[in-house]
Amino acid sequence: MEHILSVKKLISTEKFIVPPSALAADNHLNVSVVFATRGRADILESAIKSIKNQTFKAYEIIVSCVSSEDHGNILHGNGCHVIYGKAGLPAQRNSALKYVSPFTDIIVFFDDDFIAHEAWLEEIVHLFHRYHDIDVITGTVIADGIHGVGYTEQEALAYIKKHPYSKLIHPIAKHSYSPYGCNMAFRFKSIAGLKFDERLVLYGWQEDRDFGSQVATRGGQLVKSSRALGVHMGVKKSRTPGKRLGYSQVVNPAYMFRKGTMPLLTVLKHVTGNVLSNFFRSIYPESYVDRIGRLKGNIIGFKDLIRGKLTPERAEEL
Repeated sequence: MEHILSVKKLISTEKFIVPPSALAADNHLNVSVVFATRGRADILESAIKSIKNQTFKAYEIIVSCVSSEDHGNILHGNGCHVIYGKAGLPAQRNSALKYVSPFTDIIVFFDDDFIAHEAWLEEIVHLFHRYHDIDVITGTVIADGIHGVGYTEQEALAYIKKHPYSKLIHPIAKHSYSPYGCNMAFRFKSIAGLKFDERLVLYGWQEDRDFGSQVATRGGQLVKSSRALGVHMGVKKSRTPGKRLGYSQVVNPAYMFRKGTMPLLTVLKHVTGNVLSNFFRSIYPESYVDRIGRLKGNIIGFKDLIRGKLTPERAEEL
């Protein structure tokens, strides 16, 4: 039973060399890949292409949309399932959870602007297969366009090509570690009965941390793999407008604290960091960020907190 190991052993040894034939026994695991998308059909095509070119083939790809305009040339069939439902990242992911095959072993959520290394699924499957106590894995983002103007598909592929691909696994295990929503995987049986919180509307700000925390409260092991590589293009098209996002930056963490899915120190870190960034950068704002709008949303959020209103869904009204 060599493949049934504890992730704690892996962490204690820090580095584990994968034998060449290690993946031979992993092929029976069914991986369902989910993309929740809205208004970015051209970007979606690039992300799905990176999944169809994986060394480990997905059992199914689910594209969760609101209308036919969201998926463009991506059609239902050949292992790709296009579904429709309520708008909003958490709601669209929940639609996928209702649709996903009962034969799924691992479910993966990608942002529609994430370009995965061709071995991303292979690495995730190997870890889940070999370490039975892992419940959540997030990959390593080698370049994140969310912090700048964003990357094109060609730039993303160039980053992946030049990044050294190691044969070492070195996941970082922390029960408080939050999966990063642009590339995260879950053992399907570990999330049975769980849903993304649809009160975290629109882009869902911190919905990944909220969902991961629900798994952690069940005793789930959350890890990060340094071998599951990818680039988050950080495309600005169809993202949440400044005022709405600014409101969510303040209210969502406070709401999650009340739920018990975000500790107070993390709340303070997220809120103060974002508000101060919006305040100082609003003096000379970036062309691709609505700092003034975010700051206005921050102020509205604080006013609601002072009134005792924890209503993350109000972001849709702004």
